[in-house]
Amino acid sequence: MTPASLILAFVTLERLLELWLSRRNTARLLAAGAREHAPGHYPFIVLLHALWLAGLWLFAWDRAVNPWLLGVFVALQIMRIWVLATLGHRWTTRIIVMPGAPLVVRGPYRFFSHPNYLVVIGEIAVLPVVFSMPLYALVFSFVNAVLLSVRISAEDAALASARPLTDEPSPHPASPSR
Repeated sequence: MTPASLILAFVTLERLLELWLSRRNTARLLAAGAREHAPGHYPFIVLLHALWLAGLWLFAWDRAVNPWLLGVFVALQIMRIWVLATLGHRWTTRIIVMPGAPLVVRGPYRFFSHPNYLVVIGEIAVLPVVFSMPLYALVFSFVNAVLLSVRISAEDAALASARPLTDEPSPHPASPSR
């Protein structure tokens, strides 16, 4: 196996594990009374990520790896783990909101309202450039930006509608499944 294919195998395994975790968490949240919001755009997000990864397998499996940019990608994976650990059972790939549940304001959510999307933005841009594919990174980053504009608006609206009534202001705008 080439170094690039090993990296792609890791990313593929990571995505499959995340889908398993998301399905498990989604089922548990829905069973506990949570609701899914704005599911219409979700198939497009799945399609984007599937095409991004499939294209990397097709075009980058045997390319040279830039070690410095790979380090940036590894840092993004550490941030991803921090996000998942912070949200715990509330993390999903869908917009699932538990009515009345307080927003998560610890971990990376102390600093960013949507840290998971910052990771995704970084991953989609950085990993292709690790393999010297800047145009690929640019095209997928543009499509991702369009989808995330829809996603973040829908998520913010869903979280705002489910926020517990309180006199205390939210420390920042809403974030995924918080």
